[in-house]
Amino acid sequence: MNGVDRGAVREAAARIAPYIHRTPVLRSHSLDDWIGTEIFVKADHLQRVGAFKYRGATNAVQSLPEPEARRGVAAHSSGNHAAALARAAATRGVPAYVVMPANASAAKRAAVLRYGGEVTTCDNTLEARRALLADVLERTGAIEIHPFDDERVIAGAGTAALELTQEVAGLDVVVTPIGGGGLCSGTCIAVAPIRVIGGSPRDRASTRADGLRTGLSGRTEAILHEHGVEQVVVDEAEIVAAMRVVWERTKQLIEPSAAVAFAAARAVARDGTLDGARVGVICSGGNVDLDSLPW
Repeated sequence: MNGVDRGAVREAAARIAPYIHRTPVLRSHSLDDWIGTEIFVKADHLQRVGAFKYRGATNAVQSLPEPEARRGVAAHSSGNHAAALARAAATRGVPAYVVMPANASAAKRAAVLRYGGEVTTCDNTLEARRALLADVLERTGAIEIHPFDDERVIAGAGTAALELTQEVAGLDVVVTPIGGGGLCSGTCIAVAPIRVIGGSPRDRASTRADGLRTGLSGRTEAILHEHGVEQVVVDEAEIVAAMRVVWERTKQLIEPSAAVAFAAARAVARDGTLDGARVGVICSGGNVDLDSLPW
């Protein structure tokens, strides 16, 4: 089921290096105090397209043999993967076809179009996404690049954590958000045997963390289980509070999906198991619809 190992993450890092930002690691003593331990923020909200997703999409697109790449690439996505795939495809000079639900963020839809992707809108169900994507694949002959259930995407996602461990020695814990599990899967592969915690919203269907409105695939679930990832559920109020604290105290604009990781770190810190720990947080994205802020 899983052919991704640390070697694949290192290969992905070399492959995508010419195309991505090597994002900084940020520190904030005020954030340390709020969470309750020493926090090192891998700032992938400053990545191209504003999200870690560009790493996996770029690795997948750049991995394609030329005859396949010329056919174009396609995916269904509510936002960040859609934009990432559109830009990765444009960088290689091939078309991108994206199926997006009607309730996708207007800002994220605009980003896909800005990067040259073709958007097809579907109903707000996973079944509708899959059915329309199947039609698009048949019509175009494009290659599907799944948002998380793809070894190339997982390996690319893991490069953020790989960079984090290269820059910060002696990490005890790394925390990520979990939606489909691609980021957390790549992270635990890249940093093993470091303890990994994944944060999820309590109500995936209606959470404001729109990038996490999906569930694990068989592949990602198996990887998280194999590596003993601890999954922490947080409420909407905790997500909003974390997002506001990060904005106010670090002056960094992060999206609700990224805030889930900070909320999860704080929740775990309250039980005392992070006392004295050096904790890395993968800040997954910064694409916020400014017309629908929760305050």
